[in-house]
Amino acid sequence: MPDLLAEHHGVPVLVCAADGPPVATVQDALDQLIGGAFQDAEVVAVPAARLDPSFFDLSSGLAGAIMQKFVNYRLHLVVMGDLTEQLRASAALPDLVRESNEGRHVWFVADIDELAARLGQTR
Repeated sequence: MPDLLAEHHGVPVLVCAADGPPVATVQDALDQLIGGAFQDAEVVAVPAARLDPSFFDLSSGLAGAIMQKFVNYRLHLVVMGDLTEQLRASAALPDLVRESNEGRHVWFVADIDELAARLGQTR
C-alpha cells in the first residue's frame, strides 16, 4: 500500500504505509517522510513499525535529529502505533512521549482515529 494524502479536519496529512521502507537514518526521514510531505501535507503520520529501533533508544540521537528536521521544515511528525514495549524498555522515552504530546510539533498516537481527534481539537 503506498503512502496516502488524506485530510482530517481540514489538515492535509501524509499517512505513510506500514509496509514502506524502514526509516533508519536522518536521510531516510528526509527522503521518505519530509520529501513525501511536499505533496502539500502539513502533518506526516508514520507507523512506529517503520522506525528503526534506534529511534526509540534516545541515546542514539536519531529521534532528536529527525524531530528537529520536522521542526526546521515546519512540518508535524506523528508516530502512530503501540509503543508499549519501547516505553517499557526506556526510562527516558515515556517523558519524551508525554512532553511531545503536550506540544504541537510531534505527537505519539495509537492510530489514525486518535490523530484525527487531536487535529479536531486544535482547529
